[in-house]
Amino acid sequence: MGRLKEWIIIGAFVLACLLFAGLGTSVQADEAHSNVAGSGDTAGSMDVVKPGMTPIYGSVIKDGSYKIDVSSSSYFFSVDDCLLTVKDGKMEAKMTLSSHSYLLLYLGTGKEAAAAPAEDYVDFTDENGRCTFTIPVEALNAGIDCAAFSKNRSKWYDRVLVFEAASLPAEALPFELPDYSKIEKAMKAYESTETTEEGKKEEKTTQADSSDTSAEAWEAAEAMDVGIKDGEYSIEVNMTGGSGRASISSPTLLKVKDGRAYGKLIWSSTYYDYMIVGGKKFLNETKDGGNSVFTIPISAMDQVIPVIADTTAMGDPVEISYSLTFYEGSIGDKGLIPQEAAKKVLIFALIIIVVGAIINHFVKKKRKGR
Repeated sequence: MGRLKEWIIIGAFVLACLLFAGLGTSVQADEAHSNVAGSGDTAGSMDVVKPGMTPIYGSVIKDGSYKIDVSSSSYFFSVDDCLLTVKDGKMEAKMTLSSHSYLLLYLGTGKEAAAAPAEDYVDFTDENGRCTFTIPVEALNAGIDCAAFSKNRSKWYDRVLVFEAASLPAEALPFELPDYSKIEKAMKAYESTETTEEGKKEEKTTQADSSDTSAEAWEAAEAMDVGIKDGEYSIEVNMTGGSGRASISSPTLLKVKDGRAYGKLIWSSTYYDYMIVGGKKFLNETKDGGNSVFTIPISAMDQVIPVIADTTAMGDPVEISYSLTFYEGSIGDKGLIPQEAAKKVLIFALIIIVVGAIINHFVKKKRKGR
């Protein structure tokens, strides 16, 4: 039995080496581009991720080429024009800058750029006297770290870019985006409250429009009939609203019971204690302090479902409005869910280890018997 345990340990080590081979390969940094601008070299930066923004990935955007607005955290890195190309869920942006001051871009921080090899840099292209850079885009409405190498100062400068989904034509997206200006006003209204002598908070600014939480919107929700057999599947889900700090995992688990659809939402935060969907309260299913998880009825596909989630991240409980959209055309195998894929890898690894140990045990036993 001791030898069997030893071989299981050896098998685990060999498998780990196979799975993670190549991670230790070193890369040679480009010394000609190893300087990074310090805090004294840079002007103040702007926060370009607006309240309520959540990442929007290429998988939900219609294939095509679109003009898109790009916000930059620095006035010195201004994008005049940008053409976004979407194909098979992948996105690429061709940016035209208002300046010729930058020679290279790197998708990451300046510190990471200084340690990276030259082949990882993005060179500029001169098109009719205008400076352009073409880069892959992971998600819209999300802050993307982008280091820019200054031609005059020979240093990397940290920038954050946001490709704004709201600037796309309506037909490019299968859902309507929220009014980020209203969300921003609501956040400012919340932040501008003050505590009175009685310890109560009074609003100093006008309340944001609350039409999305009208009585009509909060009729009791029922899980819709999806017309597929009972079981567990994966489904893409998009969430908008809130401050943009929290997100939910997508694709997520779709449970079909008695022909009706239920979605299991896994939050990026541990602070959500309940959700209100269709006027009904759903409690956090996580009991061990992990990320908040809720199983809620899906009342409609390819349509916005208004929900409320209560968070304790700011100390006192705060109810925040969100919008969810589940995409019927994305329903697929349960194995597409990241958590399920990880489970399969672990199970497969254990099977290899155990089977290998058993085979080795019998081979040794056979040799001893000769």
